[in-house]
Amino acid sequence: MQVLEAGEFVALCERRGERRQLNMMLVGPQPVGTWVLALQDHAREVLTPEQARQVDQAVQSLEAAMRGETDFDGFFSDLELPSAAGPPR
Repeated sequence: MQVLEAGEFVALCERRGERRQLNMMLVGPQPVGTWVLALQDHAREVLTPEQARQVDQAVQSLEAAMRGETDFDGFFSDLELPSAAGPPR
């Protein structure tokens, strides 16, 4: 989630249109614009924008799986999958 309004112990954060008041005591006060990993309304870790994008893609893939989708290639663009032929010899 991204910090929208920062306070000493809590922050208003948003992810994909959902806003939540997060307890920031584990990560400390963070400036507006910072990305954090949240669990049960607590910020657990400060993320880089790239890490936040990767987490968001993983969550989207789980949501797709719960809808019964089976094609997950578009969700993990940062992963290099091994070729079917195996490693070069």
